[in-house]
Amino acid sequence: MTGTTRDTGTVTMYSTPWCGYCHRLKSQLDREGIAYSEVDIEEHPEAAAIVESVNNGNQTVPTLVYSDGSAQTNPSVIQVKEKLAALAS
Repeated sequence: MTGTTRDTGTVTMYSTPWCGYCHRLKSQLDREGIAYSEVDIEEHPEAAAIVESVNNGNQTVPTLVYSDGSAQTNPSVIQVKEKLAALAS
C-alpha cells in the first residue's frame, strides 16, 4: 500500500502524521524491536473506515489491528507485547 512508512510485522498501526500518541507508540515499538506496518488514515480513506469500524465511528489513532483481526486503540507498548505474545502461543 502506498503511503505506508513501514511494511513489516504482524500488526498494522493506523495513524496520522500529527498524532502525538502515534509518534510515542512508534518510538516505543521501535525501541522494543517490534515490527509493524503503518498506514496514514489521512492518505487512505479505506483505512479510515477500518479505524472507524473498531472505534464506534471515530477516527481514533493510533489503532492497531493484529493478524487475528482484533484491534486495540491507543494501547501501551506493554499491551502490544502481551497481545503479540498471546498470538505467538
